[in-house]
Amino acid sequence: MEPAINPDITPDMRPEISPLPGLRGRLTIPVLAFGGILMAVMQTVVVPLLPDLPRLTGASPGAVSWTVTATLLAGAVLTPVLGRAGDMYGKRRVLLLALGLMTGGSVLCALTSDIRVLIAARALQGAAAAVVPLSISILRDELPPHRTGSAVALMSSTVGIGAALGLPLAALIVQYANWHVMFWATSALGALGLALACWAVRESPVREPGRFDALGAAGIAGGLVCLLLAVSQGGQWGWGSARVVGLFAGAVVILALWSWQQLRADRPLVDLRLAVGRRVGLPHLAALVAGFAFYANSLVTAQLVQAPRSSGYGLGLSIVQTGLCLLPNGVIMLLLSPVSARISAARGPRVSLAIGGAVMALGYVVRIADSRDLWVIVLGGAIVSTGTAFAYSALPTLILRAVPAGQTASANGVNVLMRTIGQAVSSAAVAAILVHHASGAGFPSLRGYEMAFAMAGAVALVVIAAAFTVPADTADNGGRRSLRGTTGRTDKALEGA
Repeated sequence: MEPAINPDITPDMRPEISPLPGLRGRLTIPVLAFGGILMAVMQTVVVPLLPDLPRLTGASPGAVSWTVTATLLAGAVLTPVLGRAGDMYGKRRVLLLALGLMTGGSVLCALTSDIRVLIAARALQGAAAAVVPLSISILRDELPPHRTGSAVALMSSTVGIGAALGLPLAALIVQYANWHVMFWATSALGALGLALACWAVRESPVREPGRFDALGAAGIAGGLVCLLLAVSQGGQWGWGSARVVGLFAGAVVILALWSWQQLRADRPLVDLRLAVGRRVGLPHLAALVAGFAFYANSLVTAQLVQAPRSSGYGLGLSIVQTGLCLLPNGVIMLLLSPVSARISAARGPRVSLAIGGAVMALGYVVRIADSRDLWVIVLGGAIVSTGTAFAYSALPTLILRAVPAGQTASANGVNVLMRTIGQAVSSAAVAAILVHHASGAGFPSLRGYEMAFAMAGAVALVVIAAAFTVPADTADNGGRRSLRGTTGRTDKALEGA
């Protein structure tokens, strides 16, 4: 039987939870990882459709771009909100809600050719972004300490794994079948993930009771929508346009007021005092820059290999061939996440994070050295993915060691949010560089791509600086997590324990 939920259990005072027996217990980690991979797949499957969607839906290219923007915005807004809801009302319950919204969005996409419904459905799919932080929190609650590191590392790496798998899968389906078939396929995968999660994941007794901060949720939603909308649409609308400047100004004002409200709330959506401390704030900064460096790899590689041969450097590959070039990146992240976990266990997650930043920077050096030969392009991308696997696997471990058990979902939700913001900024920055270095024939020059690689490599070096600035005393002491610098309520609870 599943343990009874006790809302009065305080963080890190929870009883020992025996593992689920039999097959359910053995499949809990794979099932949660499958959900994380699905989340990343849902974000990328629409990419092969973008060139044809205006013809298929009768919409303008600008309207079609919202099928990507809507997912980004919804995911950014819902990740911290659903993470906090999971800490308060049950992580399994909110995980199933996120998977259900993702699957429902896929079904709507499969049923419609109306661009307005399609955009709304893609926004529903964005709810899946909360799956990873919720799953990481569940793993912390359910697993013994010696198994948590490798499981959390795998869960964090599913973002890169799913992104690498989603593009070739979607491209193959779009090339050989009706485009609605792709969404029926993701609907079936989503239903499978939801059913497996219902069966293999049980509810954790660890809660942080209280009233949900609806005002805080509205504030962060408004601020993030303004910020990410300006970042994602700035290139199309014009960075100096009234809309973009107004959105940036609105984001500053709304987020400033939100921060003021959060610091005064009894039960804030985001514990800002904890989030801005070095033990948590620096991993959030590392997530931002790691997301930037990771996304530039996939984004630039895809454009470079698809450039026509007449450009002098392009390979003229199809979208399917491009997806296959990116496929090794996902395999690498899958294989190396346990290696990163072992290094984190032996040397600490700061070392894994620093290794990740250094290897990402090395990968971009390879990309700058040669971006004409396919095997070097694939090698350079694989090296960047190797670094990403180390960095992404270390980040949640740093967060788990620095926050109370009752805030793991919300804290990891903010960390995933920072990755998302980093990816959005990376997309805008890469686009600006490539447009600035466009040739007369209408495609970027090789110099533009090299500048983008140099920028991403320089940002990867910030990951190293952040890693070695994180305080070293966040490590476990005899299996007991250090919570110094967390909320006073948790400190008192530990003293009482």
